[in-house]
Amino acid sequence: MLCALSFALRRYYSFHPALFLLSKPSFSSPLGLFSAFTMASSHPKDEAYLNQVIEKRIKLFQSLQSQQQSHLLSLPHDPLKVTLPDGSVKEGKKWVSTPMDIAQGISKSLAANALISSVNGVLWDMNRPLEGDCELKIFTFDSDEGRDTFWHSSAHILGQSLESIYGCKLCIGPCTTRGEGFYYDAFYGDLGLNEDHFKQIESGALKAVAEKQPFERIEVTREQALEMFSENNFKVEIINDLPADKTITVYRCGPLVDLCRGPHIPNTSFAKAFACMKASSAYWRGNKDRESLQRVYGISFPDQKRLKEYIRQIEEAKKYDHRLLGTKQELFFCHPLSPGSWFFLPHGTRIYNKLMGFIRNEYWKRGYEEVKSPNMYNMNLWETSGHAANYKENMFLFEIEKQEFGLKPMNCPGHCLMFQHRVRSYRELPLRMADFGVLHRNEASGALTGLTRVRRFQQDDAHIFCRESQVKEEVKGVLEFIDYAYTVFGFTYDLKLSTRPEKYLGDLETWNRAEAALTEALNQSGKPWQINEGDGAFYGPKIDISVSDALNRKFQCATLQLDFQLPERFKLEYSAEDEAKREKPVMIHRAILGSVERMFAILLEHYKGKWPFWLSPRQAIVCPVSEKSQQYAMQVRDWIHEAGYYVDVDMTDRKIQKKIREAQLAQYNFILVVGEEEMNTKKVSVRVRDSGDFSGMSIEDLLNHFQAETEVFH
Repeated sequence: MLCALSFALRRYYSFHPALFLLSKPSFSSPLGLFSAFTMASSHPKDEAYLNQVIEKRIKLFQSLQSQQQSHLLSLPHDPLKVTLPDGSVKEGKKWVSTPMDIAQGISKSLAANALISSVNGVLWDMNRPLEGDCELKIFTFDSDEGRDTFWHSSAHILGQSLESIYGCKLCIGPCTTRGEGFYYDAFYGDLGLNEDHFKQIESGALKAVAEKQPFERIEVTREQALEMFSENNFKVEIINDLPADKTITVYRCGPLVDLCRGPHIPNTSFAKAFACMKASSAYWRGNKDRESLQRVYGISFPDQKRLKEYIRQIEEAKKYDHRLLGTKQELFFCHPLSPGSWFFLPHGTRIYNKLMGFIRNEYWKRGYEEVKSPNMYNMNLWETSGHAANYKENMFLFEIEKQEFGLKPMNCPGHCLMFQHRVRSYRELPLRMADFGVLHRNEASGALTGLTRVRRFQQDDAHIFCRESQVKEEVKGVLEFIDYAYTVFGFTYDLKLSTRPEKYLGDLETWNRAEAALTEALNQSGKPWQINEGDGAFYGPKIDISVSDALNRKFQCATLQLDFQLPERFKLEYSAEDEAKREKPVMIHRAILGSVERMFAILLEHYKGKWPFWLSPRQAIVCPVSEKSQQYAMQVRDWIHEAGYYVDVDMTDRKIQKKIREAQLAQYNFILVVGEEEMNTKKVSVRVRDSGDFSGMSIEDLLNHFQAETEVFH
C-alpha cells in the first residue's frame, strides 16, 4: 500500500525531468531551456538575478513539497466511496486515490480530456488525493468550470513566458470576467509591450506546453509565502492582505512558482493552441495612483481548429464594433471633456428611449411602480448601506457645506429609504419599485471601453420588497420577464444558481429556505439551469443570467439577487397580520437590460447595425422619383410621422437609384419610392431594406403593416 501511496504522491508532486533535475550540466539553471528567449530581447533584465530568484523559489517549493509528501505518507489510507453524478459509486483510498484515478476507471477518453473536478462542490485538481467520502464531478473543456480552469492555467503558462523573457514582476493572472481567455498583469519598468513582442511570448508559452509541465500544489504558511515571494512587492502585498484564516496555496509549472488559489489543469500539454491577443496598460489594483503595469491578453484552446475559429469570430466581430457602427449611424459619441459619459445624438436617443419604453410597457403589465430617487446622498447613507466601506473608491465624492456627499452608483439604498419612510403593511407586499435613475461609477480611465464600461449610465433597475413566502413567485415572475425580453431581442441565455459562499451573513436556515425557493422557481421555469456552488453574494443567493448574441459571445446583463442584508442594515420592517408583530422583508435586486448603455452596445453588434423595425431610429424614408412627386412625398412623410413612426424624405436632386442605395446603406427598414403613378393612385412603392423587390401599397395598408410590425413587441 505504501508503494501505491508513494506512486500517487510522486505523480501529484512530480518534477518534469527536462527542467527540474538541476544537477544535470545541460540544465544548470531553471531557465536553461529558455536561454534563447532571455538573450534575444533587448530589455533591462538582470538574468543572473532572475535565475537566482527562480532557483530560490523552486528549492523552497521542493523542500515544502517534500515535507507535505512525508506527512501524507503518515496518514491512514482508509477506504473511501466516491459518488458520481449518475448515482454510481466508485471505491478508493484516502490520501491515495485521485479524481484522475476515478476518471481512468470510467473511460480512457474521459481521463484524456478531464481538466478539473468538483469534490463535494469544491473545485479540485485532478491529481490531488481525495481526503474522504465525496460526491465527484469531472469537467472537460466543454463546461464552464473546465474552460475557466483551462484559461486560468493558461495564464500561468503566459506568466512563465513573460517572467522568463522579460524578468518582469508578475502581479495577477486570471481568466477574464467575460470568460473568453485570460491575461497577466506584470511590472516591466519602462518597457512597453506591443504586438511586436507577441511572437516571442507565444514561442515561450508553446515551449512550456510541449514539455507537459505538471501543475503542482502545496499549502504554505503566511511566513513561508512571504519568504518565497520576498523579491516581488506585489505578491507580498497580496499575501499581507489575505485573511488570517485563509489557506495559502502555491502552484508550480516548469520554472514558474506562483501564488495562486487554483485549481489547475493536470499539465501544460492540454493548451495546444495558444495566442496573444493584445497588450494594454493597467494600474496595480485598478488604482491610478499606484504602479503602472502592462497587461497581456491571451487565448488558448485544446486544438488549433478551435483557435482558428475563435480568431475568425473575433475578426468578424471587429466589423460590427458598436463604436464604429455608432459613429457611422450617427448614434452617439464620447468627448475627452467628459470621459466615460456618452453623448447620445437624436437617432441614438430614439433607440435609448425605445428600450426604456419597452421595459416601461412591461412594468405596467407586471405590477411595477416606477419611482425617481435623488442622484446624490450624504455619505451617512452609504455608511449605513456598507458602500462607504466596500465601494467608496468607485464613487464620485464631493463636499457641500463641510459635509461629504456621493453620487449614487446604484439605486438600492435610496429604495430602502423609500420603503422606510412610512409604516408598511403586509398587504402592500410585494412592493416592486422600478427606477431608471442616472448612476455614476468612478471607473479607472484605462478600463473605459465604449458603451460597455462607462462612468455615467442608467439601469432598468428594480427592487422587490416581499415576504419570504412570496420569494418563489416573485423570482418566477422575474425569470418569465427575462425570458420574454430576451426572446424579443433574439438572445439565447444560460441560467445558474449561485449558492451560499464560505463567508456569508445571516443564519443558515434562512439561506437554505432561500436557495430552495430559487431552485423551485428555476425548476418551474422550464429552462435548463446549472448550480454554481458557493458563488452567491455574501448577502444572499443569486441567479446568474448570461446571454449569447448572434456572434456566439456571452454577456452578463440581467441580475436577480436575494438580499437579507440591506433590510437588516436599514432596519426595514412591515406589520404582519397581527399588527403588533413586525417582520423584515426580503429584498430582490433585479434588472432585465442591466445597463441601458451596455445593452445598446450589445444589441447594435448583435443586429450588426440592422435594427429591427420596432427599435430602428430610421424606420422609413420617402424617395421621390422627380421634382413632380416631391410634394406628394412630403404628404406621405407627414402621414407616417403623424402615425408615430420615424420617417425622413430625400429631397435631393440625385437619381432614384442613388437615393435607394444611400437609404440601404443608412439602414432604413423601408424605402418608399413615389413617382407620378404613386401620386395619382395615392400609393407608395415599398422596398424592404434587405430585399430587391418592390410592391405597391396604399398608405392605409402600409400603416397597418407598420403597426403589426410594432405590436409584436408591445
